[in-house]
Amino acid sequence: MKRSFLLPGLLLCTLFVSAQQSLNARLQQIAATIKGKVGVSALLLETGQTAELNAQQHYPMQSVYKFPIALAILQQVDKGKLQLNQPVQIAKAELIPTGHSPIRDNHPDGVTMPLREVLRYNVTESDGTACDVLLRLLGGTKATQKAIEALGIKDIAIATTEMVQVSDELVQYRNWSTPIAMTRLLRIFYTKEVLSPASKALLLKDMTETPVGPQRLKGLLPKGITVAHKTGTSGTVDGLTRATNDAGIITLPDGRHLIITVYVSDAHGTTAEKEGIIAKMAKACYDEWVKG
Repeated sequence: MKRSFLLPGLLLCTLFVSAQQSLNARLQQIAATIKGKVGVSALLLETGQTAELNAQQHYPMQSVYKFPIALAILQQVDKGKLQLNQPVQIAKAELIPTGHSPIRDNHPDGVTMPLREVLRYNVTESDGTACDVLLRLLGGTKATQKAIEALGIKDIAIATTEMVQVSDELVQYRNWSTPIAMTRLLRIFYTKEVLSPASKALLLKDMTETPVGPQRLKGLLPKGITVAHKTGTSGTVDGLTRATNDAGIITLPDGRHLIITVYVSDAHGTTAEKEGIIAKMAKACYDEWVKG
């Protein structure tokens, strides 16, 4: 009797391993089509199935790090140390001089706005000025780093501000993570009670409503699929793009969740080619796990 129960379980385990190996091979094939370093970590949340490629190597996060910063801010809100409606003054000197910042573009002399709006700019608009203001409210990069490490995450480094990054192309490598660490942080955010239900819903809303990066994780997925994500992008110097990234949570048609991080680093090629790598990685995982 025991043998009859064991055989189906062993067969199912074998099928899972075979499917994982096939998917990992597909990810390698996709990565081989671009000159650059590609890292992927994907998790089918409800089953624990994974797919990985170079998932424990270090990659510059660029604006993907605005997700853990937002998470840390909302933890402070839940503790009562910050309030979403509190006014936040942004001085002219805090506006990043270059790089993406709608706050700077709209308010060149500085502005005061509610913390909720700064948070939205940080996540939905990927605003560099907003990011630095949130880091200030958290007590700096070291305090933010400790907040993330307190969640059990060790391979995410939050070391510099946007202001410092825009002045030196190489500084971005100090803000790094492994793909698997970012996927784990997304899993913890989504499944553990690290935020109140209201704060969790707010962050998911901002990540879902972002207009940034429509051709990345979302690029090849069916219309109507919900994707809560945070992108990251460096500049391109002499044909080299140091970071084209996306990390997020994809809700599958049956209600299950695909958590995925894709980093494309030190890559040559067009923007469409680099974003296409991310889209193909997400689609490969989606196809494998939706059919499964």
